[in-house]
Amino acid sequence: MLESLLYPNTVAVIGASRSPGKVGHAVVVNLINSGYQGAIIPVNPQAGTVLGLPCYASLEAYGQPIDMAVIVVPPPAVKPALESAIRAGAKAVVVITAGFKEVGPEGAAMEQELVALCTNAGVRLMGPNCLGVLNMHHRMNATFTASQPPVGGISVISQSGALCVAILDWAVKEKLGLGKVISIGNKADLNEADFLQALAEDPDTKVIASYLENIEDGNKFLQVAEEAAGIKPVVILKVGVTQAGAKAASSHTGSLAGADMAYGAAFKRAGVIRAENFEQLFDFARAFVAQPLPQGNRVCVITNAGGPGIMAADAAETIGLRMVSPAEEIRQRLREALPVAASVGNPVDVIGDADPDRYMAAFELVQQDKTIDGIIVLVTPQNMTQPLALAQRLSAAHQGTKPVLAAFMGGEEVSSATDHLMAAGIPNYPSPERAVSALKAMCDYSAWRNRPPRIVARFGVNRRRVDRVIQWHVRSGNKQVGEVEAKEILRAYDFNILAGQIARNADEAVEIAERIGYPVVLKICSPDIIHKSDFGGVRINLANAEQVRDAFDLMMVRIQRRAPSAHLRGAFVEKMGTRGREVILGMTRDPNFGPLLMFGLGGIFVEVMKDVTFYLAPITQDEAMQMLKGTRSYALLKGARGQAPVDLEAIARALQRISQLATDYPQIMELDINPFIVGPVGMRAYVADARMSLAGIGNQDHDEVSH
Repeated sequence: MLESLLYPNTVAVIGASRSPGKVGHAVVVNLINSGYQGAIIPVNPQAGTVLGLPCYASLEAYGQPIDMAVIVVPPPAVKPALESAIRAGAKAVVVITAGFKEVGPEGAAMEQELVALCTNAGVRLMGPNCLGVLNMHHRMNATFTASQPPVGGISVISQSGALCVAILDWAVKEKLGLGKVISIGNKADLNEADFLQALAEDPDTKVIASYLENIEDGNKFLQVAEEAAGIKPVVILKVGVTQAGAKAASSHTGSLAGADMAYGAAFKRAGVIRAENFEQLFDFARAFVAQPLPQGNRVCVITNAGGPGIMAADAAETIGLRMVSPAEEIRQRLREALPVAASVGNPVDVIGDADPDRYMAAFELVQQDKTIDGIIVLVTPQNMTQPLALAQRLSAAHQGTKPVLAAFMGGEEVSSATDHLMAAGIPNYPSPERAVSALKAMCDYSAWRNRPPRIVARFGVNRRRVDRVIQWHVRSGNKQVGEVEAKEILRAYDFNILAGQIARNADEAVEIAERIGYPVVLKICSPDIIHKSDFGGVRINLANAEQVRDAFDLMMVRIQRRAPSAHLRGAFVEKMGTRGREVILGMTRDPNFGPLLMFGLGGIFVEVMKDVTFYLAPITQDEAMQMLKGTRSYALLKGARGQAPVDLEAIARALQRISQLATDYPQIMELDINPFIVGPVGMRAYVADARMSLAGIGNQDHDEVSH
């Protein structure tokens, strides 16, 4: 743990100021006002005292060792200040000063000088260009914002100093207890992974909440985040994840897998709870810090108003929570306790004239129900409600065996009640949907904590065949692996590849078709044409020699007219496969997190709806099945609306084999199997079309022709 940074006994403020409005003044004020019990050492050659504290012209003049230095001098003076802090024995340095790599190459060079100094001295550097660090558990506010929130178990890591200011001010208003608030700034040395690790080991931190714009080292982050999430909840709001920052990609997988998908897959693997916005970041954190984890995803809603109850039920079912009715014994006792007009299903509606007695009768019965994993209490302030009395009794009756979240809806009439709930550890939300969303985050995290051990299967494969294909492409300088060679690689990984061969002329096409048997498919074979069907380069269900000959000749004429610069190797003649469900399997290599696997249904589902899921390789059998279940169209695979179910295990095995291939061969940058044809159990799934691209080969021999 970063003891010298988070729990220092001596803090020097280099650039301390007597002038209100200066950052060096604000840091000293905040250290004093936070009740910091260690020694505060202001350093300023122009001042004798600062805020009643002796001020030193330099750390050499102070003459004693320090634990941490906070540097707030102009950029050219930062390096000498850092050198003096190192000589004084500091093990941690916070550089609040801006004007480094965020302003350009000259600033970046200055920043690297600071890093080199710290690395050589074994000193950890936070910043530059940051707000500072606050530790309410140590009564230390070494920032330049005066907000002092209550002490609590939520610790915050933020890449934005301005957002830290907003968080601190908001936490004061909301009476939300915080532990550490860490502004990481430019991350010249210490970054999000370092602080995740430190807060995971910090006994005073119960929940880690973080705002991040980018992640420096994907592999290190994954490892540290997974270890941290195994100890306590980690909630992250990740911004800057639009497609604009993603590399241009020619494959379906690459074009669909923007940075957002990669981060989502990484967070899922690591057990990180992802917040979609600022509200969710602290909605989730509040639930985690105050309530026990649910044992499952069965939720019961108690309400005194039908509308909010329906809102909660709709939200719960939409995001995957199970709205289960109480057990029969509990329902019978509810009938006895509630008026005839009340509903004892789910939601449990105690109706609008319910007083605290009626509410509590319902709550205590539902709390006893072992078939319910979490409870949401909805309240609208009607004539008989008595919100404060209800909040007091609710918090007293909560046994802490399952999570209870509240949504006391309204304004002034419920304000004292919501204050009491928050103080008692029952998080309150202004709407049913936000309460439901927080409970879903808890259920997801609980399921991740209880996941089975990750066992990644290894399949017997023929790596020599793959090596031969890749080496041929390296020698030819062609990074695009077309259908024929891509299928050779997939055959080596035990994919079912139908019989086929390249024909250079119509006579050869007929000979191959006669040999493999009709009907056949004819596909153009060119390293320059990626999307064959866009150029009339695919003919299916050719039933005899005449059709094959005519299709070959016509295809060549048309493609030479449409793509005159394309190099044509001939046409691939392939056995026509059995009809089945078309799915797409793929992989793209993310620069931060490595191979990212994709699954989706073919056709409109991927082209228009973009109904796909992503997972980081390597994957387990269970994770492969989760990829299938993660699509909206999963029901079609299972056989919804009269459709025949398909062999889900065959798709899962294929995804695992792609996972192994991507892990075995880091030079494969993108891979598409589109379509992969799968049918009912008993029909062997097969690869209808495939292609790949390789890294580190340089420019292709020919420009690609695409749409």
